[in-house]
Amino acid sequence: MIYFDNSATTKIFPEALETYFKVSEEVFGNPSSLHQEGVYADQLLQQARQQVARLLEVSPQEIYFTSGGTEGDNWVIKGTAMEKYPHGKHIITSAVEHPAVSKSMKQLEKLGFEITYLPVNERGVISTADLEHAIRTDTILVSLIAVNNEVGAVQPLKEVGDILEHYPRIHYHVDAVQAVTEQRAVITHSRIDFLVLSAHKFNGPKGVGIVYKKAGRRLAPLLSGGGQESGERSSTENLPGIAATARALRITIEDNLETRQHEKKLRDLLMKFLKSFADVRLFSGVEGAAHIICFAMRDVRGEVMVHAFEDAGVILSTTSACASKKSDTPATLQAMGVCDSWSRCAVRISLSKDNTVEEVEDFKKIFDQLHRKFKKIQK
Repeated sequence: MIYFDNSATTKIFPEALETYFKVSEEVFGNPSSLHQEGVYADQLLQQARQQVARLLEVSPQEIYFTSGGTEGDNWVIKGTAMEKYPHGKHIITSAVEHPAVSKSMKQLEKLGFEITYLPVNERGVISTADLEHAIRTDTILVSLIAVNNEVGAVQPLKEVGDILEHYPRIHYHVDAVQAVTEQRAVITHSRIDFLVLSAHKFNGPKGVGIVYKKAGRRLAPLLSGGGQESGERSSTENLPGIAATARALRITIEDNLETRQHEKKLRDLLMKFLKSFADVRLFSGVEGAAHIICFAMRDVRGEVMVHAFEDAGVILSTTSACASKKSDTPATLQAMGVCDSWSRCAVRISLSKDNTVEEVEDFKKIFDQLHRKFKKIQK
């Protein structure tokens, strides 16, 4: 099998899995308990927090663990709204956000918040001039995705951060779930107040998220209860998952440069190949993330393509995994101005360090076969 769906989820590192098993077996106490087993568990939890903080170059007191990226995004957006609504009810985001963000915004609209959805160009990128123009005296939050999950578009986070230096009262949230291997230098911009990561996107376990919350910034908690995570996010911590996450993040960041160069090499080979077909359209640009390629073959629906490749032993997806079982037009392609006849044919290849040149060559042979088959059917 060739696995080209790493933006949906990645295979857990063996080292992280080893940590998960070991902690599950040996450190099973509740970190909130007062007895010795609880003390051991809490010590390990704090070690994991310190390691994550060191890797992200922030303070351990600024790191919080959640159940995943969706919870993190929801917490930052709704927590800002609950905390800052007396000061304003205007929020700025883009038209190409993950549903964890866009659906949170829709919920807030029903509660009377006003949301500005920034348009994007043909490559899925916002204009910083549009953003600056949208800022108002009652703006409380700017929320942007670092790397778009459907086409790999990279947003100008640094430039946005530079603009927001002049508006210190506005919260700046970055959904960096797809960016940890791609844009580390950008996602550590000093103006960013909140950053959200998801462990299973960087070869960690499912069910663990990381929220960076800058010291001094306030969010209303979404989960109330026992007061875990410094009272900001109640719920017993997933200690085995958190320990495994810290180990996976360390491996990912240590291998960051090598991984990006490898993925870029594979992406360039694939894009050159796909461009050679007159009836294939690429939606991802070379300036985008190295691990995501979105393309379409004319008049072949995305789900048909996905199943045809699966039968041939290649796993890819129709743009976002979160929308793959729905018939909706991909939101990002719609915002980029792609017509329905093309966007409904879109599929996504997403790469990891484990993919190889040999797999790319195999993909090319399979694509050739399927292309001839589809053309024959269409005649």
